Amino acid sequence: MHHHGYLWTGPKQLFDQEALRRPPHPEPPPAGSKPELIQRYREVAAEFPTSDLPPLETAFWLVKPRSLVRGTWDEAKEAASWLGERLAEYAPRFSSEAQRDTTHLALLVNSAAERLDSGADVSLGFYLERPSYLTVALVTCSRNRAVPELACPVGQIGT
Repeated sequence: MHHHGYLWTGPKQLFDQEALRRPPHPEPPPAGSKPELIQRYREVAAEFPTSDLPPLETAFWLVKPRSLVRGTWDEAKEAASWLGERLAEYAPRFSSEAQRDTTHLALLVNSAAERLDSGADVSLGFYLERPSYLTVALVTCSRNRAVPELACPVGQIGT
């Protein structure tokens, strides 16, 4: 088991477009469907795996481009440490003073290490200076517990 790190910052308005963050249905529309439905399915099927937008389900980061992986770690504590470094880096820009609190951030990092050790994924989101948003995710790989059929984006390492 190993863990991949992902980070995205961008306009909150773009992040809120859930249709762009949802994977295509596993089955295409049936023959005879409305042309606009077929076209929309094709667009989503082509765009979702190449977009850098965070997926609604954390595990689906694994279908995104390999170039979006910010780091890979065999140990949960190492992955959580990377998370802590990112939180410290962005904390001055958090819109909520309570979220900048170092004790709060340390609790998030410790909780992340525990969740990763159990095979779960971690996904955090923060408002930055408006209208920006930050998401940081750690995805457990080889096999992902939430969606085990997803392949590792960087091949078979650390298994």
